[in-house]
Amino acid sequence: MRTKRKSIHYVNNADFSQAVVNYVYTVNTAQKEKTIIPKVPDYIAQSFLRIAEGLSHKANFIRYTYREEMVMDAVENCLKAIPNYDIEAATRTGKPNAFAYFTQISWYAFLRRIAKEKKQQDVKLKYLTNSGIETFLTNELGEENSQAVISHFVDTLKERIDKVKIQDSHWKETVKHERKKRKVKIADSDLSEFME
Repeated sequence: MRTKRKSIHYVNNADFSQAVVNYVYTVNTAQKEKTIIPKVPDYIAQSFLRIAEGLSHKANFIRYTYREEMVMDAVENCLKAIPNYDIEAATRTGKPNAFAYFTQISWYAFLRRIAKEKKQQDVKLKYLTNSGIETFLTNELGEENSQAVISHFVDTLKERIDKVKIQDSHWKETVKHERKKRKVKIADSDLSEFME
């Protein structure tokens, strides 16, 4: 008979939330008394790292080559946002849920990093297409016989760049279309004949 494995959580929400509440309380007290703001405890900082690392292993983010930068951005944003955590925020259970709050901050940090990297990639592609790589390759190789090879290389590169642009625009349109479909509200059916 197979035994059920115990679920292992990388961050215990109750302990983490209590540690965040205690820290935010001491920060608020220090700000009121105009004293030095205490350093973030190691437990909270390590939890931020575990949250960001765990989130980076989701299918949405696992294949990005700059995943480590995404994780570090998320940790940085969490450290900046910890004084903004609302101790009295209402949750369904009535207990604080710092795990959800900082996971959301990490999520948006990941999206910002992806947008930055995509913008950088677009700049690189634009530079490549407009750089006049043909003259660079001709000067480097110094052979006039290699002109056909160079022009084939440049044409292939430009074709690939154009394919990526077309695929990106296709996916953007698909996502836009899907979002519009989700926004369509379905009217409640008329149940007046059953309500009499």
